[in-house]
Amino acid sequence: MLDYLTGEFTANTSLSHYCRDNGLLLHIHHAMHAVIDRQKNHGIHFCVLAKALRMLGGDHIHLGTVVGKLEGERDITLGFVDLLRDDFIEKDQSRGIYFTQDWVFLPGALPVASGGAVANRVAPEACVQARNEGRDLAHEGNEIIREASKWSAELVAACEV
Repeated sequence: MLDYLTGEFTANTSLSHYCRDNGLLLHIHHAMHAVIDRQKNHGIHFCVLAKALRMLGGDHIHLGTVVGKLEGERDITLGFVDLLRDDFIEKDQSRGIYFTQDWVFLPGALPVASGGAVANRVAPEACVQARNEGRDLAHEGNEIIREASKWSAELVAACEV
């Protein structure tokens, strides 16, 4: 994994070539992206960053989600997914694609939501709260989870799996 903001283009491209030559997958991460692409009045739109990330040659690219801490507009996020993955993209401003893009021979990348989607935060938060209340997690853990599931449909679903 390499963070493209700290690695910059030369290091990202060099590492991409190394990974391809040695049969390794490269995950491109984008920490601090909100500083750049979440500003309404300045910054760089993520559409531009997504194209740059694809050109860097990563196999997986940390894209964000439509929910969670990396929350973005649904249609725009799905537009970026297509931009990273597909060979040809038609202009669709409602999805953040401002002109038609033909990637010709440049390989796509797999957009992943690594970090923006948290499968089950309710159970750990309930356990932290119980610990802070002085409860014995080793002996009461199951009961704590059962109590928390009374107010969390997500936790009920997670416990059924």
